[in-house]
Amino acid sequence: MKHTVSIKQNHVFRRLYSKGKSAVSPCVAVYCRKNGLDHNRLGLTVGTKLGKAVIRNRTRRRIREAYRLHEGALRLGYDIVVVARVRASFVRYGELERNLLKCLSKLGLLEEQG
Repeated sequence: MKHTVSIKQNHVFRRLYSKGKSAVSPCVAVYCRKNGLDHNRLGLTVGTKLGKAVIRNRTRRRIREAYRLHEGALRLGYDIVVVARVRASFVRYGELERNLLKCLSKLGLLEEQG
């Protein structure tokens, strides 16, 4: 992740949930808010409803990879939290990636191409 730092503090997650904009799809929910910095910060939330640790970690890796591949097309200066929903652990990677991009597009985080 070239321009992205991980979010680890609980108060940042809570602030995004309460004051950030959100977009949902069948696989993921995405929350975002401006952070006033020159880089993005990414947080991932994968609950225990998804399954055991192996499945949760695999889901986390797949979301992180989909984000990494499209990181260059994102606007800078945002805190982004991606919450995996139960369906995220069962769908194919391509569908997970499309769902994440759709949510990011709804929130206006993707820069215009061309």
